[in-house]
Formats: sequence, C-alpha cells, structure tokens
Amino acid sequence: MAGQQGAASMLTLAVIIGAFAFVPTTVQSIGVCYGVLGNDLPSRSEVVQLYRSKGINLMRIYYPDKEALAALRNSGIGLILDVGGVDVMTSLAASPSNAASWVRDNVRPYYPAVNIKYIAVGNEVQGGATNSILPAMRNVNSALSAAGLGGIKVSTSVRFDVIANSYPPSKGVFKDAYMTQIARYLASTGAPLLANVYPYFAYRDNPRDISLNYATFQPGTTVRDDGNGLTYTNLFDAMVDAIYAALEKAGTPNVRIVISESGWPSAGGFAATIDNARTYNQGLIDHVGRGTPKRPVALEAYIFAMFNENQKTGDATERHFGLFYPNKSPVYPIRFS
Repeated sequence: MAGQQGAASMLTLAVIIGAFAFVPTTVQSIGVCYGVLGNDLPSRSEVVQLYRSKGINLMRIYYPDKEALAALRNSGIGLILDVGGVDVMTSLAASPSNAASWVRDNVRPYYPAVNIKYIAVGNEVQGGATNSILPAMRNVNSALSAAGLGGIKVSTSVRFDVIANSYPPSKGVFKDAYMTQIARYLASTGAPLLANVYPYFAYRDNPRDISLNYATFQPGTTVRDDGNGLTYTNLFDAMVDAIYAALEKAGTPNVRIVISESGWPSAGGFAATIDNARTYNQGLIDHVGRGTPKRPVALEAYIFAMFNENQKTGDATERHFGLFYPNKSPVYPIRFS
C-alpha cells in the first residue's frame, strides 16, 4: 500500500494456514497484494508457492518484478501488474514509443503464461502528476493493442479521497475533473476502476462518529441513505457505493470497481490489533461475494497485504498490514472459504 491518508470471476480456494485447515469451496474473487519492502521476506518462488498452497489465486505486485513474474509462469494466479512509480508513469505518458518498449519488456515475455488481468498505471497518484495518468493509460492501451494483447485491461489505482462528499454514499462525487476524464476513458475500454478502500483510516480519524463494529463488518450499526433509499450495515459498503455514485455522476454508471487494496493493521497504532485485523479481513472475505447495496454482485477485492514489511516508511501501522510474517507463519487465523 502506498498507504491511504498519507501511506479479489469465481475461484476455488483451499486454504491451510498453520494448524487451521479449511475445506475447498467456491467463493468470490479475493486476492492478496504482494509488497516487497522488507529485508527478511521469502524468495519470489517461495511466495508464489505460498499463494498456491493457500489457494490464493489473485495477486497484485507494484512493479514489473522479473523474478516474481518468472515465478508466476503457469501458476494460474491472476495478476494486477503495476507499472511502477510516478517516474515510470510519466515516461509512459511522454510518448507512445516508451509505452511500446515497456510492454515489449514487461508484458510480452510473460503473457499469457502469467495471467495478467489488469495493468495499474499509477497507484494513489497525487498532485500535478495526476495529469500524466490518462495519457499514460492511453499509450499503454495502444501498445497492448498493437502487440495483440488487448485482452489486458488498463486502469489506475486511486485513493478513496478522490471522492468528495462521501457521506451519505449517494452524495459521492469526484473531487477533480481528471477523475471524470479517467472514468469516461474506462467506460470506453471496458476496464474497471481500481480503488484502494480502507475503512481503517476513516475509523482511525473519526472514532467519535464511526463505531468499530461498523468499520469491521460487525453488527450493531444501521445507516439509511435517504438519497438512494438504501441501508448500510458496514463502512466498506458505504465507501464503495460513494465511488459508484461518483461514477454515475461522471456519466459512467457501467464502470465496475475492483478493490485493489483493503486491509487493517494488526499493530503499530490506534485500533491496530490482531483481533481487529482478523475481524476486518475475515469480514471482507465473507462479505464481498454479496457486493454492495447499490451493486449486489460479487466484488473483486485484494487484501493488503501478504506480509508484514519492515522497510515500509510512514506510520508504524504501515509495517503491520500483513496476513503472514516473513517466516510464512500466519499473523492470525483466517479462512478464504
């Protein structure tokens, strides 16, 4: 996670975490983000084997990590592939030839042996660099089409704060014009909007008005939105439906949302406990197959993150979002069925 507020199609998952065994079953699309900002993490091939052994069939990586891409060959794992940092995105925006070279070097050697579903052009881009997102997306899309790889969808991964007036959800609207332009482009290509949605940060910043149960999929809070007539029992649904409302106001009601990051830290800050992290992430897994009140269809979501990463900067919580410790043992029991 290039952390929020400063810092997963149906699939069969058979999960065994530590001593906790789970029966394989068909569930909604849940993946896990694989970050590598740690000096004690397993090898890329070990990580891919861990995903496979746990039945985690979707992954996000944050740059074209050649070792990870090689390890993913013929694994069947669906992938969100980020282009890399803002400098890469800016280069891709600068010229179609740069985008063609990037696709030649980072996509063609691996696809379709690596099941690249989406390419994320930028992650939580802010400031003036937002002007480069759409030109970079256009150039990458054109390069993919020219290479005969048009089945890969190109999008960008946004922070939740691209939304203004997020309460109630029906009031959701994009804060800036560039997001409306991106939404209209996604509508024209059939790609989803990738959104990083973290109820944790909303709760952390406003615990007076948001209950912990509402933030972690637990019963006890019901919120009615008089604007759309819908009732909300958890903050995640309210946040996602605010994005759907913004997409509608942008004239792009058919653009779907993929939750490219969501999670809860297990240590390092306010309400960051193992119990809260397990409750939230298990709640997310159990919930997203039902979609949201506004869009009651299965939602693809990626939990952040696979490991605790000891070299992440920022708040201490940033180093404690992992489902696993670097030694591959679980931080807490969780079932994907």
